[in-house]
Amino acid sequence: MNSVTIYLILVPIIGFVLLFANILLAKHVPYAEKVTSYECGFSPIYGQNRSPFTIQFYLVGILFLIFDVEIFMTMPYALTVTETGNYGFWIIMVFFGILTLGFVFEYSSKALYFSGIKTNPTKDQDGE
Repeated sequence: MNSVTIYLILVPIIGFVLLFANILLAKHVPYAEKVTSYECGFSPIYGQNRSPFTIQFYLVGILFLIFDVEIFMTMPYALTVTETGNYGFWIIMVFFGILTLGFVFEYSSKALYFSGIKTNPTKDQDGE
């Protein structure tokens, strides 16, 4: 048997052994919070939670997605920087330029402004 076959056999076996050990050895203490669905940090226990979310909630999610895609797109370049040459360099610079323009647009339109954040944290409560 080659190493790939051994790998494909051993990994599921180890996974099932660890899962079975967890079922046997873990304490099982259910309570109301554990068995309810998780709604993105909002507790649905006290009735139907259909309150609207603020736009900042969605903006943070979209920004996270954009910068996740940025990492996804730059990792192959970082691994093959010696093989891509000038062409790859300019492609990644155009990509970073588009991301920078998007960030400048978001910043200038105050889309990243959160009303609950203090603008001057060095001032004390009395305004002195």
